[in-house]
Amino acid sequence: MRHFCSFLVCTLWLLGCAERPEQEAEKPSQRPSEAQLARLVTFPEFGDSDPHSWEGRTPYSYAIHGIDVSRWQGEIDWATAKKAGVSFAYLKATEGGDLVDPLFRANWRASGQAGVPRGAYHYFYFCRPAEQQARWFIRNVPKEPNALPHVLDMEWNPYSKTCTHRPDGAKVRAEARRFLSILEAHYGRRPVIYTTVDFFAETGIGRLRGVEFWLRSVAGHPRKTYPSAFWRIWQYSGTGRVPGINGDVDLNVFHDSPETWLRWSGQLKP
Repeated sequence: MRHFCSFLVCTLWLLGCAERPEQEAEKPSQRPSEAQLARLVTFPEFGDSDPHSWEGRTPYSYAIHGIDVSRWQGEIDWATAKKAGVSFAYLKATEGGDLVDPLFRANWRASGQAGVPRGAYHYFYFCRPAEQQARWFIRNVPKEPNALPHVLDMEWNPYSKTCTHRPDGAKVRAEARRFLSILEAHYGRRPVIYTTVDFFAETGIGRLRGVEFWLRSVAGHPRKTYPSAFWRIWQYSGTGRVPGINGDVDLNVFHDSPETWLRWSGQLKP
């Protein structure tokens, strides 16, 4: 396990800037203290039950790593996961307009007590109106000022027993805008969109403006699988192994430097 290294982080920060559009460059802001940076565990060395042989820039070259979980991970030792290098977590909260992950409330409480920055995500169901789903999410996810931006998970689900509907791109984008706007009005920050390679290509979801993306790409860097797309979070594995969690878990990296992470996550005020 490696901790914060100023020279290496500065180098990676420059690489990150080179990957993103010029308009995404960070604005000057308050700099973090040495104590804030020292509390971060950067460049963690997580395991993987089915590792990928990366070409070019690897996910391990990014400083800030996190996980996303649902009931399938069972009970989590959040203090151990944090100590191992989990800098953030996204917790499945809701699906459609009537389902709540049975471990969401326990995960929300326990991750918060362990000091892990966390946000919640909603799995979108294409057979219910966006407004109904947004209200369901709001009903079940606490409004906390220190939470990460919440997430709208939009992807095709061909294995659903109740809804395999695939609306066209215009309908998908309209529903996404509606959902995002309702959550932004309630929580005070626009949610992130999580999506997959096929959904991104088939729906034009990337055309939405004023939205940050969390992109799944487990067999190649996002700049190859999502040409020209700017991403804030990259899900690079679905078979990660993290201390404190039994079995596989999704692994993710944050796009930028530890300084940017502290600012984006709300731990460093502008």
